[in-house]
Amino acid sequence: MTREEALSLLKLYLSRPGLLKHSLAVEAAMRSLAKHFQEDEEKWGLTGLLHDIDYEKVKGDPAQHSLVGAQILAEAGLEEEIVEAVKRHNEFHQLPPESLMAKALFVLDPLTGLIVANTLVLPSRKIDSLTVASVLKHFQQPSFAQGAKREIIAQCEEFLHLPLEEFVEIVLKSMQAINEELGL
Repeated sequence: MTREEALSLLKLYLSRPGLLKHSLAVEAAMRSLAKHFQEDEEKWGLTGLLHDIDYEKVKGDPAQHSLVGAQILAEAGLEEEIVEAVKRHNEFHQLPPESLMAKALFVLDPLTGLIVANTLVLPSRKIDSLTVASVLKHFQQPSFAQGAKREIIAQCEEFLHLPLEEFVEIVLKSMQAINEELGL
């Protein structure tokens, strides 16, 4: 499946601009991590782009989210590694991510939300003004962006063998590179 086909498929299921922007942010971060690990950037990017394809369909029900998405992607003919990564990115199911790609998706998904929240409290509200130090400072404040699960993000060290600071830097730079698409 090409990126254009994946984007068209995604738009059949998601209409909320915030969810589409989140999908683009995760796609960009997955591509950057794939490049870092010398993996398939297209495959990792598609995984990030499509990871929340079912979110509106299941209306945020954590018991269904990611299982329905995995089914949609399997029926669309995406390869098993992508389907499994999407299925396992929802911690509700307690299915540990197995492949490096699945582990990357699992830990970076909440980080993108933390980065957006950090951007929105800046006076400029521009992601280009955001620093790794600011993200790390807010990472230590559990009351800030409470939905961004720090215990999952911190698993970057175990799952990806990346120190938190380096992981944040890779994801932040990838999001800054698409700031116009993200509206940030």
